[in-house]
Amino acid sequence: MKRLLLASAASLVAASVAGAEEIKLGISVGFTGPLESMAPQMAEAAEMAMAEVTESGKLLDGSTLVPVRADSTCIDAAAATAAVERIVTTDRVKGIVGGMCSGETTATLQNVAMPNGVVMISPSATSPALSTLEDNGLFFRTSPSDARQGVVMTEIIMDRGIDNVAVTYTNNDYGKGLADSFAAAFTEAGGTVTINTPHEDGKADYSAEVGALASAGGDALVIAGYVDQGGAGILRGALDTGAFDTFVFPDGMVGSALETNFGTEIEGSFGQNPASAGAGRDAFLAMATEAGFDGTSSFAAESYDAAALIMLAMAAAGSSDPATYKEKVMEVANGPGEPILPGELGKALDLIAAGTDIDYVGATSVELIGAGESAGSYREIEFAGGKLTEVGYR
Repeated sequence: MKRLLLASAASLVAASVAGAEEIKLGISVGFTGPLESMAPQMAEAAEMAMAEVTESGKLLDGSTLVPVRADSTCIDAAAATAAVERIVTTDRVKGIVGGMCSGETTATLQNVAMPNGVVMISPSATSPALSTLEDNGLFFRTSPSDARQGVVMTEIIMDRGIDNVAVTYTNNDYGKGLADSFAAAFTEAGGTVTINTPHEDGKADYSAEVGALASAGGDALVIAGYVDQGGAGILRGALDTGAFDTFVFPDGMVGSALETNFGTEIEGSFGQNPASAGAGRDAFLAMATEAGFDGTSSFAAESYDAAALIMLAMAAAGSSDPATYKEKVMEVANGPGEPILPGELGKALDLIAAGTDIDYVGATSVELIGAGESAGSYREIEFAGGKLTEVGYR
């Protein structure tokens, strides 16, 4: 009898081990390009979530997560498509945290993810056009649409007594979508947009663009661009010529590079980026500090949440097959259920295994609406003493 019991125990262990997998997850962000200063923190946040789940040993019979990075470049759709195709067809990733920027996200979704049936959860692609894009139920995002950001930015500007602004935007899906959403919201609220004009990234000189903005005038200049590219060029030109002394920075401009490159030159300027206050954010920031990276960096928290949602959906579906677990993403993201914060992914896996519903709150108060995108809240920031400071949340 003892021999029979030992044999049975051995068979159970073997079955458990046989069920474990090495699950590869892609991280497609712009390690080079106009937001390259944000990309490392985004990747490290996603990898922190993967390490947390691997160390718990509780996902799909003790499966391990292996991150596979791809450089989307943020703005080169062809390069992004090639990079994502590599991790999908060669590395066989079962899901992707990404893309980073809206245009390349659209390209990789349509050209790679959809034909291969791979789930993508973007932490930072914010174009309103993605809300209505056909995606076969494979695309989600943990950052809100810029339709929402346009309204929030309007509120922040008007609360400061500013009712006329000039707008410049990077000439792509992200920039145009945000600029148009903001202009509509600002005008509806009674404000005046003196000019709403694009700029190209990668130029050495932006004097012509700055001249046109200065001629139109405005009490502030809204720069819907990239902090490591044309947005910074416009800002430098405007400061050097004295065209504007107050600037409004949407999410693509809110980064440590502003402190490093401009400091006290932009004193009193302000802006916003997606973020949420509360216990979830506090827990994430503490974890990031311990892991050795800056958790306050734009879209880092959203990246942790994107990775967490993929893994929790796998657990809920009992499968790493994207065709199966895509149906569980909205379920684990939203209530009702036991709230789950960063650092509690092992607890979430236990609850799922016990048949208990979870509500993944995460680092950004996750609540997915509509076509699987974040309802969204924003962190208002201001430059004081040459430093990016937090004003509050909206």
